[in-house]
Amino acid sequence: MSDGGVHGREKLGEGGVHGRELYARLHVSPDASDDDIKKAYRVYAQVYHPDKYQSHQMQDIATENFQRIREAYEILSDERKRQIYDIYGMEGLVSGLELGPKLNTPEEIKAEFERMKQRQEEEKFAAHVRPSGSWLATLSLPQFLKGGGIMKGMVMSSEVQSHVSRKDTIVLGGNMAVSGDSGGGAATAMFRHQISSASSMEVVASAGLRSLLGFNTSRHLSLHSTGTMGISVSFKDGAVNLENTWTRQLSESSSGNIHLILGADPNIAVGWQRKEERNSAAGELKFGPTVFGATGHYTHHFSSKSHGRIGARIGSNALEFEIGGGRRISDYSTIRMLCSLGFEGIFWKFELHRGSQKLIVPVLLTRALSPLVATAALVLPSSLYAFLKVCVIKPYYHKRENQKILDKRQKTLSQVLEARAAASNAQTLLQNVANRKQKKQAERGGLVITKAVYGNLKGHSEKEEETTLGIDDELPLPILDVTIPLNFLVDDSGQLKLHEGIKKSGIMGFCDPCPGEPKQLEVSYTFRDHPYKVVVDDYGGLQLP
Repeated sequence: MSDGGVHGREKLGEGGVHGRELYARLHVSPDASDDDIKKAYRVYAQVYHPDKYQSHQMQDIATENFQRIREAYEILSDERKRQIYDIYGMEGLVSGLELGPKLNTPEEIKAEFERMKQRQEEEKFAAHVRPSGSWLATLSLPQFLKGGGIMKGMVMSSEVQSHVSRKDTIVLGGNMAVSGDSGGGAATAMFRHQISSASSMEVVASAGLRSLLGFNTSRHLSLHSTGTMGISVSFKDGAVNLENTWTRQLSESSSGNIHLILGADPNIAVGWQRKEERNSAAGELKFGPTVFGATGHYTHHFSSKSHGRIGARIGSNALEFEIGGGRRISDYSTIRMLCSLGFEGIFWKFELHRGSQKLIVPVLLTRALSPLVATAALVLPSSLYAFLKVCVIKPYYHKRENQKILDKRQKTLSQVLEARAAASNAQTLLQNVANRKQKKQAERGGLVITKAVYGNLKGHSEKEEETTLGIDDELPLPILDVTIPLNFLVDDSGQLKLHEGIKKSGIMGFCDPCPGEPKQLEVSYTFRDHPYKVVVDDYGGLQLP
């Protein structure tokens, strides 16, 4: 069921949570008892029953709305139907789930629903192929200025992962490296089998400069710990390497790992990662007979699209510091620029990440660690980016986002107009009762809803809609006046309560005026002759006064 009286299928939202429109229709909590549901149904039935009206037009409007509340009551008053609806929404009710005696608990209902989808999921798995790869092209400005080629070296790697069944995966990959007049490469094949929900095994074979055969097994040791063991044999010199990795979840946002290698080049590495909503960090300490070093980086997200990053690499054969930032340019693509200073010189590093593909282009500016060059390498890109962001990037993205909004609204215009008409009809039948309640509350200085609007309130004033988006009279604003239905919902004690976790577009007299956009409810009201205003999110609870 879509909002505002347009019948259809209620879809699951993020995390599998649907809008619970049926609860909104009857204005009851998801925890409401059978008596609460019956009482709410009777309240609306007194308003929407067709026999209360004489004109054919009003009878038709009442019949449509009465059918909607009747449907909500029939589902929520049936224990098994309500269980299915609470878990999967209307999708579960119309998908063919049998409501026989065997489906007595939510667990049994969920299991039956999953079995019905299993064949479709298996077909998706069989057809699922996921490629990934990275390309690194190193450029040298000093070499180019001396008359040589600008390309210093290149490293390429790519792999394709395919699910041959629900438990079996095949990965084919290869890599190639070129530096100056020398180069090499290797091809790798891997077969992974999921033994159980807690353990898996892998067989790896590689041919080329590093020809080897390996076997790995992984298992969940506990709820927060995972262990991996592996052995590999080199075809070149017969060397045997043993690897062990232990990973543990330290908290909700952090984890740690220990990686031990025994063989021709033994070493041990201890790592740590932490990822929060706006910050992420990682570090690793590695040491062995021939190597010692530490690496780390910290990333801060200034917004949902831009971030800054600092990092360092210190060890027996490396000393490097880098600083920079990046920006998400689409749902799947991110660009980043870093300035790097170290033993090898001063670099600009450009990165493009798209899905599981990655392109990295380091540009060597100079091998001498000159303070002047280092300052210029850091300041010039920052200044150029600030200029482009203000004068080019922001105006472009603002225009593009506005155009997307306009296109989406034009695409859903007929759906929105139909929903608005249904909401208007529902409000017509609520108006008499709402006016009586409003008058009664005003006489005793109680709760009076003076103005209420629902929809996309942020940055969408009427002036902005007309000037920025160029919206004409045929394209309605993304807000809906809901003063009448809210006055109707004020109870006899002078209180208004909207339950948390229920999408407000399902309330009788409401609709979704802007599908796919964030919505809020703004309520202006008076209580004891004092004016107030409150704004709540679409799924947020509200209790007035």
